[in-house]
Amino acid sequence: MNATTTHIWEEFHTQLFNFIKKRVKDTDASKDILQDVFVKIHLKLNTLTNEDKLSSWVYQITRHSILDYYKKQKIQIDIPESLAEIQEEKTYNAEMTSCLTPMIEQLSGDFKEAIMQTELGNLSQKDYAEKLGISYSGAKSRVQRARQQLNTLFHECCTIESDKYGNVIEHNCNKDCGCN
Repeated sequence: MNATTTHIWEEFHTQLFNFIKKRVKDTDASKDILQDVFVKIHLKLNTLTNEDKLSSWVYQITRHSILDYYKKQKIQIDIPESLAEIQEEKTYNAEMTSCLTPMIEQLSGDFKEAIMQTELGNLSQKDYAEKLGISYSGAKSRVQRARQQLNTLFHECCTIESDKYGNVIEHNCNKDCGCN
């Protein structure tokens, strides 16, 4: 295999930095992410099985590193004592808080717990998996299915219009689903 970390640096570092900077908009953070990317490349270079796919492999690592950066930026909150307290949290869009509790209550036990522990709680999906003694992919799958079920429940109950960032800008209840 001809690919070396030095070769990859020489070929990709400028375009990767620009790729990161375009998505992060903070020069110092972009430099840190680029450094993390090349550490990962160096550590995982032996897993690259097809050198023809070097570019896509490098960009995949970069995209994951950008996502990791944004996940670290996300403010974690403690799990409220009761679901009613969720409605008072200012971290949720005010238009949707009245719907959150009844929707979560409609989820089955495993899915309800997954959302409460990871999305509303302070556990990462990896920590959640360890806590339950299940695989990481199993935990990710459970959280994803819970999100899908919540999404379905919300769209069955409400008409929701959001901006490009996912913030609710319009919310109307279609039926009596406990939102009001």
